[in-house]
Amino acid sequence: MQVKRIAGALGAELRAINLSDGIDTALANTLRDLLNEHEVLFLRDQMIEPVAQKQLAEIFGPLQTHPAYSTVEGLPEVMILESTAENPSKIELWHSDMTFRQHPPSVTVLRGMTIPEIGGDTLFASMTAAYQGLSKGMQQYLGDLIAVHDFSHGFKESLSERGGWERLNDAVAANPPVRHPVIQTHPETGKKVLFVNALFTTHIEGLPMLESSEVLQFLWRHATLPEFTCRFNWQPNSMVIWDNRSTQHKPVNDFFPATRRLHRVVSEGDRPY
Repeated sequence: MQVKRIAGALGAELRAINLSDGIDTALANTLRDLLNEHEVLFLRDQMIEPVAQKQLAEIFGPLQTHPAYSTVEGLPEVMILESTAENPSKIELWHSDMTFRQHPPSVTVLRGMTIPEIGGDTLFASMTAAYQGLSKGMQQYLGDLIAVHDFSHGFKESLSERGGWERLNDAVAANPPVRHPVIQTHPETGKKVLFVNALFTTHIEGLPMLESSEVLQFLWRHATLPEFTCRFNWQPNSMVIWDNRSTQHKPVNDFFPATRRLHRVVSEGDRPY
């Protein structure tokens, strides 16, 4: 296997690897180590079935499901993310996956199925680099703060559609707002990371509304500075593995009216964050 870094802050492309050959203990440990080092891994030409994608995600820990997405038949852990001209994607903000949960996913495994000829890239940002790029004073200010993350905030566009509340009422009820530290320590690397995102974070507890809003707006702009990011151009059977604890990502929805279809599996990880 060859490892090629693609940007200064994060990201590595893995070459000369075929996951359809199976994943033994040595390869599983190597992938975990590489993910800790690079935060997001990119692979091409991975001709694997959904069950194999599920098995890949399981090397990072037990799997989670999602309350709002359809799934592959017989595999509730394999979510279908599909954007079409009739039903375009509504997720356009930088975010970490499912931070509306008390225990968000640790790792996401995403595979390209139907890919537009032009457009549809995904951007990634290192929250490790973003934290390190803050001043010492700001790091100290943020160190003990708690932010609130909310499912209904992240899915407000879907909820506002006709029948949205009826369709997602159970998901809203099962996912009340949760609290997460603004600054967290990665359980495997021990590095500090920034853990707020524009999609799900609503406010910072204990701050006046204006101060909370201004601090969050600053952090969201800071976290996605170009020097903290990399970009991936999808192809059919491309696969991305990213650390949801230490990165954010943003889909670039510039491919309409084409269709993009992806399969996603998320791992809960083996330790609480």
